[in-house]
Amino acid sequence: MKNFHLNREDVVFTFIDIQDKLLKAMYNKDQIVKNSTVLAKVASTIGAEAIYTVQYPKGLGFTNEEVKAPLKDKKEFGKLTFNSYGDEEIKKEFDSLGKKQVVLCGMETHICVFQTVRALLEAGFEVFVAADALGSRSEENSKNGMELLREMGAVISNTETILFDLAGIAGTDEFKTLQKLII
Repeated sequence: MKNFHLNREDVVFTFIDIQDKLLKAMYNKDQIVKNSTVLAKVASTIGAEAIYTVQYPKGLGFTNEEVKAPLKDKKEFGKLTFNSYGDEEIKKEFDSLGKKQVVLCGMETHICVFQTVRALLEAGFEVFVAADALGSRSEENSKNGMELLREMGAVISNTETILFDLAGIAGTDEFKTLQKLII
């Protein structure tokens, strides 16, 4: 059976191409920004590693400020490849972190997210996708992308499930901080 348990010591959060110029075209842009920001705050609260990628930054700009703010010290990696893990610098960063699990959000589900998840799975990573923090220009393409991700072996999850799985226990100061992100 596949491991459906997130390990906070072994996870890297990955934010794929959440850029304002691209967001304008997404059918669910507000949901992407809201839930990706929550995930960034979760990563910050638990002290997890994070990677931000941006597609063709010269023309499309950088990560949405709201999504980037909780982890402003984390580097953004510009890329031209659709598969983030196919970019040599990004691959080197993933590999240097030594983590085996990836929590992933971003866009577009059926293009850059799909190709990145495929490559990460092929490289032996366990990938947990926050379905409510993914998007495409059309809902149909996003749903199709999600089906492909599931068929490939990614764990299709959501922002709250990821938050509570990583929190693990109620009643702590950390949990109270995390809980406020969704209430």
